[in-house]
Amino acid sequence: MKILVVGSGGREHAIAYRLSLDETPHEIYCAPGNAGTAEIARNIAIGAEDVAGIAGWAAAEKPDLVVVGPEAPLVKGLADELAKHGIAAFGPVADGARMEGSKKFAKQIMDAAGVPTAHARTFTDAAAAKAALAEFGLPVVIKADGLAAGKGVVVAETQAEAEAALDDMLVANKFGAAGAEVLVEEFLDGEECSILAMTDGERAMLLPASQDHKRIFDGDKGPNTGGMGAYSPAPVVTDEMLPEIKERIILPVVRELGKRGITYRGILYAGLMITPPGGKLAKSGSRINVVEFNARFGDPETEAVLPRLTGNFAAALLATARGRLDESALGVDSRAAATVILASAGYPGAYAKGKAISGLAEAAATGALVFHCGTRNGANGLETAGGRVLAVTGMGATLREAVDNAYAGVGKISFDGMTYRKDIAHKGLAR
Repeated sequence: MKILVVGSGGREHAIAYRLSLDETPHEIYCAPGNAGTAEIARNIAIGAEDVAGIAGWAAAEKPDLVVVGPEAPLVKGLADELAKHGIAAFGPVADGARMEGSKKFAKQIMDAAGVPTAHARTFTDAAAAKAALAEFGLPVVIKADGLAAGKGVVVAETQAEAEAALDDMLVANKFGAAGAEVLVEEFLDGEECSILAMTDGERAMLLPASQDHKRIFDGDKGPNTGGMGAYSPAPVVTDEMLPEIKERIILPVVRELGKRGITYRGILYAGLMITPPGGKLAKSGSRINVVEFNARFGDPETEAVLPRLTGNFAAALLATARGRLDESALGVDSRAAATVILASAGYPGAYAKGKAISGLAEAAATGALVFHCGTRNGANGLETAGGRVLAVTGMGATLREAVDNAYAGVGKISFDGMTYRKDIAHKGLAR
């Protein structure tokens, strides 16, 4: 097949890599791609959010499939534009992408579909939001309604922290239009996990469960990031939970969207909170609650989940995009996978770029997979070009072995200011 992958991060490198493993070779393009995708695909100089540019390229080049990595082009209507040219897109239309683009919309869909989730209220006025905090107790979750690159969520432990978060979003306009409306939300007790579900608008197939690490520092301390690592499988999700997740969470959302005339095709990513036996249940009364929905492959979950998939990946994506999902198209490798993100000093705040990177060949020689997140070829050769720079994935017969193999690869890589967590998969290992 001729396939275009849209995006420039580790997720897109992982998608292109997994496509390259299919038995039948593909002609793979990435827009705009990065230094890593350049080794297995042809990068084209079109930005991921340039909807008109990507649609124009697709109309001229006629790829068999376009796989959209990031959320922003989906929210902007890239899948809709591609459909006008008869191009199959793996990724929802703009109305479907509102499941990620608007937390308020996602709550409305969940409420209508009877999906268990945290109790929440929406506000545009800081004073009104502050007045409502007593209804929720502490800790409390403050969320920007729109897209904020994974950083528009604050778990406030104190009244002062909650009020400061509301002021940041509604008064100081910290997240721009994304924070013009906020959700004040019930705090859920338990352990988070990620479920990536492929859906064609009617059927759904759950990919292996994973867990990512949002906080910058070991022990889940410090500010939220786009994700500092992930692992799969996530032992917190038992085999007995999977049918409930599919039948009570994923399919009801797909059907509710369908009732509203929205055929959702692509990945529906459910961020879930699993409350342990004896833990404080949410107002929903369920042990499994939705924290958030995303409209695309997660990052860094993709770098841990896709290497575990067997079968013809491109065929599975294309069938889903065409409304003919086939649950038998993909299998799952029994091995575990663990991914460690290497970040620039200062991330998720300000950070420098242009730091020379070394040791990638040596890391690959250990058996680790190295996915490029924020890199470029510059004056120093391969250089840092983002907050999250590389994702190093190890695989193994056990989770412990996968983690050890990932860190063996990490140990070979170096760049000035390289930062990473030393405790990836600590919850899974503790189980």
